[in-house]
Amino acid sequence: MLNKQPIKATIIATGKQVINLSCHALDDLKKRLDTSFAAACQTCLTCQGHIIVMGLGKSGHIARKIAATLASTGSPAFFVHPTEAQHGDLGMLTTNDVLIMLSKSGETAEIIALLPALKKLPIPLIAITGNKHSTLAQVANIHLDASVSQEACPLGLAPTTSSTCALVLGDALAISILSQRGFTAADFAKSHPGGILGKRLLLTVQEIMHCEHNLPVITEAASLKTALVEMTQKNLGITTIVDASGTLSGVFTDGDVRRAFDNNASLNDNITTIMTRHPKTIPATLLAADALQLMENANISALIVTDETNKPLGIVCLHRILQSGII
Repeated sequence: MLNKQPIKATIIATGKQVINLSCHALDDLKKRLDTSFAAACQTCLTCQGHIIVMGLGKSGHIARKIAATLASTGSPAFFVHPTEAQHGDLGMLTTNDVLIMLSKSGETAEIIALLPALKKLPIPLIAITGNKHSTLAQVANIHLDASVSQEACPLGLAPTTSSTCALVLGDALAISILSQRGFTAADFAKSHPGGILGKRLLLTVQEIMHCEHNLPVITEAASLKTALVEMTQKNLGITTIVDASGTLSGVFTDGDVRRAFDNNASLNDNITTIMTRHPKTIPATLLAADALQLMENANISALIVTDETNKPLGIVCLHRILQSGII
């Protein structure tokens, strides 16, 4: 029977070698980062239109990712396929735009074929290549050197470490621009309204709290029996208690019920003698994700939502937050 252990060891060793090569290439890339990178960032920052990113093959896949990252971090951008650009899509570019072109060799035929037409626009051209002496590098207004000494592919053919360097360079560009713009989490949320990420950044307590006729509330004059009836009807395991002016004075929870009967409380006892005073409250504008963090820190399953005068507006419960899909 074939011993699989040496095969597994070889596979793991190959994987580590690929990662090591990428790490070395990125370390070299970091050392080469210079004023050209700063100039590229500044050019994108002052762009009045869109940042157009082009590339073919593996460089095309990286270009799409760079465009997507730029667009989601405050720099309007989109990808244009160089072949389609030769057949009409070049009309998407305006004199207010900035163009980023990716090519490992800097001699990609479909890219080079566009250069004469681009000179007539003209727009700033940032080239990301693996050859600073290439045609594309020489024509570009700004060249970013993404060269590597060795591909991870043992044949030296498939772009591997070179693709990684181009991608990281694009990420570095996008995040440096983001930092200069003062881009915030709130800005990020505007372009990420869907999914868990969008909900964490956008969903507020007001949108998921139990309120109005679903809000359990009794007055300070109520008895324990009245509190139990209200809790049962609203089915939240909690009720708020308010004074004569409607201001929150306390809460009564399932836990308080158990403690009350452990202490031989009567159903006719006034609720103020057994309620929990000074409960934790939050504003309706608080993010649901922040409310969840408060609950976890305080080891509680509900928070009272109040207005600026401490009048209860609603209750946000742990299960409602979990149902919202923010985690």
